[in-house]
Amino acid sequence: MTVSRHRTARWLPRLLAAALVALITPAAAPAQQPPPGGAPSAPAQPAPTQPPPASAGPADPQLIEDLVAANRILAEQGVLDGWGHVSVRHNRDKNRYLLARARAPELVSAEDIIEFDLDSNPVDAKGRALYAERFIHGEIYRARPDVIAVVHTHAPALIPFGISKVPLQPVYHRSAFISGGIPVYEIRQAGGMTDMLIRNQALGKALAATLGDRPASLMRGHGAAVVGPSLPRVVSRSIFLALNATLQAQAMALGGPLTYLDPEEARLIEEREGFGLARAWEAWKQKAMSKR
Repeated sequence: MTVSRHRTARWLPRLLAAALVALITPAAAPAQQPPPGGAPSAPAQPAPTQPPPASAGPADPQLIEDLVAANRILAEQGVLDGWGHVSVRHNRDKNRYLLARARAPELVSAEDIIEFDLDSNPVDAKGRALYAERFIHGEIYRARPDVIAVVHTHAPALIPFGISKVPLQPVYHRSAFISGGIPVYEIRQAGGMTDMLIRNQALGKALAATLGDRPASLMRGHGAAVVGPSLPRVVSRSIFLALNATLQAQAMALGGPLTYLDPEEARLIEEREGFGLARAWEAWKQKAMSKR
């Protein structure tokens, strides 16, 4: 008994010390087991944020003023509703264009204008909502270096010609620019079943391909895209394209054969397209801008 007590007294402090160390020392984490077939995957990293495109610099104030006027003129003329839009190529850089934030055209002001690159990325949106269909503009500017301004319209008079097999034809001299035909964009061919909106570059590129070298393209069940070499020209084309559709439908309702412009008549008129437009632009602009 004396020997047993002596041994217990000698080892007991060591056992207590070992137990105390075990209690205060954190357990080592178990080794991570690699997934079947490979090493452990790295933690997921957030997607890098794409930096905004560089600005081409301040646009010509007169260009901004005319872009605002174009929005209001086409709204006043009934060519644009609350969802249509107008853009213009930046005067400092052919790879930039100017377009309002997502706002009804009749309310657009200079403060609403935003600069975009041809991928339709804003230089500085300042947190403002953008038109979902801005890709119409970017892809047309990319495909058509000759185009300076673009309009997207939902003019009701155009819709029947986009859903039927009846082609738009030039009824009178103000619409001579459509001689040679206006194509119809079928979004199903590019995107299958959609909500009909040009929401990405692929759909915008397909629309630009349908447009080709023409001044406009109808969009089945949607409206049209109209282009021009200046803001006054694209505004006049948008007005007279819709008016031609109205007049053609009225003439067709009369029954009997119709006499459209001859291609040679259209060519001679087109040689002078824009002649006298300055006085119409002045009147349109003054009337539209005086409302605010």
